[in-house]
Amino acid sequence: MSTTATAHPILCLTMNPSVDLATDTEQVVPTHKLRCGPTLHDAGGGGVNVARVLTRLGGRCLSLCPQGGPTGHWLEQRMRAEGLDVRFLAIGEETRVSFTVHETRSGSEFRFVMPGPTLTEPEWLAALSMVDTLDPFPAWVVASGSLPPGVPVDFYAQLARRVRARGGRLVLDTSGAPLKAALEAGVYMVKPNLRELSDLCGRPLEDASAWHAAARVLVQQGKAEVVALTLGHLGATLMTADEAWTTPALPVTVSSAVGAGDSFVGGMVWALQQGKALKEAFTWGVASGTAALVSVGTGLCQPADVMRLQPQVRPTALAAD
Repeated sequence: MSTTATAHPILCLTMNPSVDLATDTEQVVPTHKLRCGPTLHDAGGGGVNVARVLTRLGGRCLSLCPQGGPTGHWLEQRMRAEGLDVRFLAIGEETRVSFTVHETRSGSEFRFVMPGPTLTEPEWLAALSMVDTLDPFPAWVVASGSLPPGVPVDFYAQLARRVRARGGRLVLDTSGAPLKAALEAGVYMVKPNLRELSDLCGRPLEDASAWHAAARVLVQQGKAEVVALTLGHLGATLMTADEAWTTPALPVTVSSAVGAGDSFVGGMVWALQQGKALKEAFTWGVASGTAALVSVGTGLCQPADVMRLQPQVRPTALAAD
């Protein structure tokens, strides 16, 4: 691929992409054969989902992800069919499959997430090298999702330093030790959920004052310039050094929670790339995440739902300490 394909304002990096399957059955019970309904197939993984949302909203981005085996070939076909501009890194092991089962009797959703292929050192180093060679360098780099086996815990930290050295802004959505290591290196924006933020703090965050304070500390310590905290049915909070906003969840009937966080990131980064202020970009993120909740299976948000919901998001300012 020529360097002209890198002339995008946004790079979406997915180190552990997947083929996502979704189906339904009346009841999930052990040992019995579970007769399922039709199966939905989608390209998945954090950064892939973000790229899908960005593209649907009319944005332009370049996707980068490892790809291996027959499953990886299917992933490539699906991504290209959706009009994504993508660059793949060939790996020796096969791209993972993940699946979601909706239990129709109870309305419960069961999500089975596989660890992914083991990447060798040359394979994961090739991803960093490819980022290094992008010219012109994207203004925004989104790194989203888990790290597959074989990739070091400080991978996102290494990425953060590279992106900052090139003048880009890293938006990170991951969890656990890779998240903690990356925050030590410093990122532009991080999007934890409440569980991930609690894990970072090493203690439960039981009320709004606790989670607002925890998000504020990340900013004050220079670990992130922006913290976009998603809270599920409790809404969302945006925290920077100069401003803080919160908004309740919009009242919608939830069909599936799959891809809500990725849709939030996609909507917010799309708005930032369009030049919108952080507060307004936050409303687009909340609208996109909410729109994913009303989509079935692995469908992510639909633009019509995002446009309908965004005017309903009305953040209120948080009082400073």
